[in-house]
Amino acid sequence: MLYYSKGSENLELSPRELKSGLVSALEKLGKVNKVLAIPPDITRYHSRAGELTRYAWEYYGDRLTDILPALGTHVPMAHDELSEMFGDVPKHLFREHNWRKDLYKLGDVPGEYIYEVSEGKLNYSWPAQVNKLLVEGRFDRILSIGQVVPHEVIGMANYNKNIFVGTGGVEGINKSHYLGAVFGMERIMGRSDTPVRRVLNYASENFSRGLPIIYVLTVVGRGEDGKLKIRGLFIGDDEECFLKASELSLKVNFEMFEKPLQKIVVYLDPSEYKSTWLGNKSIYRTRMVLANDGELIVIAPGLKEFGEDKDIDRLIRKYGYVNTPEILNLTEKNDDLKNNLSAAAHLIHGSSENRFSITYCPGKLSKEEIEGVNFRYADIHQMTKKYNPDTLKDGINIMPDGEEIFYISNPALGLWAQKAVFEK
Repeated sequence: MLYYSKGSENLELSPRELKSGLVSALEKLGKVNKVLAIPPDITRYHSRAGELTRYAWEYYGDRLTDILPALGTHVPMAHDELSEMFGDVPKHLFREHNWRKDLYKLGDVPGEYIYEVSEGKLNYSWPAQVNKLLVEGRFDRILSIGQVVPHEVIGMANYNKNIFVGTGGVEGINKSHYLGAVFGMERIMGRSDTPVRRVLNYASENFSRGLPIIYVLTVVGRGEDGKLKIRGLFIGDDEECFLKASELSLKVNFEMFEKPLQKIVVYLDPSEYKSTWLGNKSIYRTRMVLANDGELIVIAPGLKEFGEDKDIDRLIRKYGYVNTPEILNLTEKNDDLKNNLSAAAHLIHGSSENRFSITYCPGKLSKEEIEGVNFRYADIHQMTKKYNPDTLKDGINIMPDGEEIFYISNPALGLWAQKAVFEK
């Protein structure tokens, strides 16, 4: 059921309207005694979920007893990051999700169903795992807060992904990521109906009906002035709010091109992007528009590691970003990859499939480290001087020497594709 629905391509919701929209939905839902909020972490800062979490705390007061950032595989948020994202929300309310230990299994999606949705590519069961707090906390209401935007693993981010992946466990995250990678990113990104989404929907319909989850979903896009605008807010307890948000997100966050782009420069904000685990969104979101033999340059001043998880970082360094057939072969032959399918999936996602070049300009990783995982390296100071993020505008830029580039200031906020590739 929908409790609030407002959005359009040209709408700009103010903070006051965002708060009133949330409050109106919570009023319709009625009084409760114990509430859990599940927002994303700092890597989704622009979702406005921090703001919405603060509004929920102001509304519920001491009835909002716990806040569990949906870390998935990410590292816990630092004290200053909590302040930056959530303002004056008390720190004692925050809990850390451990994707290896803090788990409760609600049920198993059968292998036959995985085989069906993967078109015969995989045949394993999938565990519907959530943080045990969701079940053992005995909440009257669980607010799952986040942003709907094109996503490389599931097609469109958020909705029940925030629950089953954001507060999920090792096996569930590994297997869902691998399913998406094996099925193919180009067949998934920008679509609300995908194999991974179908698996999560199966889990929602069959295992989580006893959890009082309300989804609070934003759609955020850039205005003509280059600033981020809240284009929509959708609140509900089922798929309807997600589908409405997805429909708007495709209009707001998806840019389609008749012809491929030869050269793309992406900037990664150092406060958000410290690893290629996150920074490779620059690859995922642009791969469908990059020309064969095209070039992707990634300016990443905060880049200090490959995987935020130590085991995943080690596997990325060991195997590197190679093409899909190679990763599938390596996964079949090596137990360390076989037992960490998220890492295997990530290596597939980060490959150009030998079709275009990827040059990283890192702030804190060496030339040897970058080239060791099969990316090209360029000095960040030289490249920032040539492609200055402070002066470039999102979209096509003509450089002083006549070179044409396409600039993206934050890859997490969009999807770029050649029309013929997306519609294939």
